[in-house]
Amino acid sequence: MDVHRLRNLHRPDVLKARLEREGVPRTTLSFYRYVRLKEVEALRHELYSEWEALGVLGRVYLSQEGINAQVSLPTQNLDHFRTALDSREAFQGVPWKIAVEDDGKSFLKLAIKVKKKIVADGLADDAFDVTNVGEHLDAATFNQKMAEGALVIDMRNNYECLIGHFEGAYLPKADTFRGAIEEVREVMKEKKNAEVLLYCTGGIRCEKASAYLKHEGFTNVGQLHGGIIDYARQIRAQGLASKYKGQNFVFDERLAERITDDVVSTCMQCGTKSDRISNCQEVTCNMLLVQCEACAEKYAECCSPSCREIHLLPEEVQRSWRKGRSTRSTKTKAINDPEGLRRRIREEEELLTLNGTLHPELTGISP
Repeated sequence: MDVHRLRNLHRPDVLKARLEREGVPRTTLSFYRYVRLKEVEALRHELYSEWEALGVLGRVYLSQEGINAQVSLPTQNLDHFRTALDSREAFQGVPWKIAVEDDGKSFLKLAIKVKKKIVADGLADDAFDVTNVGEHLDAATFNQKMAEGALVIDMRNNYECLIGHFEGAYLPKADTFRGAIEEVREVMKEKKNAEVLLYCTGGIRCEKASAYLKHEGFTNVGQLHGGIIDYARQIRAQGLASKYKGQNFVFDERLAERITDDVVSTCMQCGTKSDRISNCQEVTCNMLLVQCEACAEKYAECCSPSCREIHLLPEEVQRSWRKGRSTRSTKTKAINDPEGLRRRIREEEELLTLNGTLHPELTGISP
């Protein structure tokens, strides 16, 4: 087996063009399973070869503790993919969550990575029983328990909660999963005997979070089985009222899928109601932000005038300017101070009017 070939070798523009030419309906789905896996590197190569032949694109994490996958594949190959999964005992019968909205462009390439954990939680798994998880709840039961007054806790990061969440849920301020878990433990420490309902995107983080909270003394922990993705499917199939409002943040090219028409957030740049989420197009920034259509046009899909100025330069000048600069989003994924951003924009616009540039260092860079 040529291991070198079992990875993407093409530039993003080539991948986009290839996907555009494909011309077949695709289905985006996700699944996970905590299961003991052996010879993970060899398994990774086998899966890549099998799935590439089926036209699978997506992001997959493998470790000795299991699999966590978000993928897209031609709809016509779904049955073949199911058969391929079920042929392996470790993945047999693993449940899927089908995307609510799907434009067929959720992923551009297939990436299967071997990791220490299938979710980067930063927790010492040997310190508590990771199998002692909370009660799995379907959509109807989750709604009922909410109506009865149970505490609802969002186990996602702060930027995931921005554009959608359950009514009345506690929304963490932390921007990492571990930070969110520790924040919930501290904030809810006086309510350990209350009924607690956890939810996340697809259910996988709640598996670990519920076990951790039970270890910390929480006595009545439930979790939304299948997460927001499967909740949306269930409420539509059963005609239930959605207690989740807005969009669901997803980790692919779509960034979000709409669950209800409610808009629960505001544009970070102008303050108008909006739940359009995007990344700043200046490569060394790449920060996530909520940005309305008008501001996206005004700032060229960037977070600020400073980033806009760089993004609109010729590519060769941008490359020269970027040399030696680190990317901001490696430290923080999203802008979490909208007022601070608006203040920065005002100050930068004034300086731009005064000086004609926010980057005097550009004078030494030739196109």
